[in-house]
Amino acid sequence: MKKINKVYMVVASMVLMFSIKSNAQIVKAEIRATGLTCSMCSNAINKQLKALPEVTNVETDLNTNTFTVTLKEGNELSPKTFKEKVEKAGFFIGSLVITAKAETISKSPYILVNDKKGVTEVVQFQVVDKGYVTEKEFKKLSKSYKEIATYVANSEDDFHIKILN
Repeated sequence: MKKINKVYMVVASMVLMFSIKSNAQIVKAEIRATGLTCSMCSNAINKQLKALPEVTNVETDLNTNTFTVTLKEGNELSPKTFKEKVEKAGFFIGSLVITAKAETISKSPYILVNDKKGVTEVVQFQVVDKGYVTEKEFKKLSKSYKEIATYVANSEDDFHIKILN
């Protein structure tokens, strides 16, 4: 009888664990793309971003080549998804600023490069890894963050972030 109770408890715990949705999520992403020359270029990125089922809206500013992507509640997207979509359209990210719930940055792939810690429920941060900033900016940042071993390693699975608010 005790053995059945233990098995039942383990199964019930696993079901409960997987049924609870995480509050950690990206609310909005502001992507400044590089290499665009016309409105057709921005249209290609726009289509790629809108193809994501988690996207509710994409606003485009042709003067700054910025795409503001609003996402559905409960999404589990990472910065890598935005990079892949922009590159699939044939362009590159010059800047990626993300607005997310504060607990998102405490998750494992995010590594804080500045000591700024907000007490707010929503935090705004910039991804400062290669491929998420311009090449010129990355060279400058590499000198600033040379003491951070994971930044120097340049792993695509880690996201080094700088808190903005």
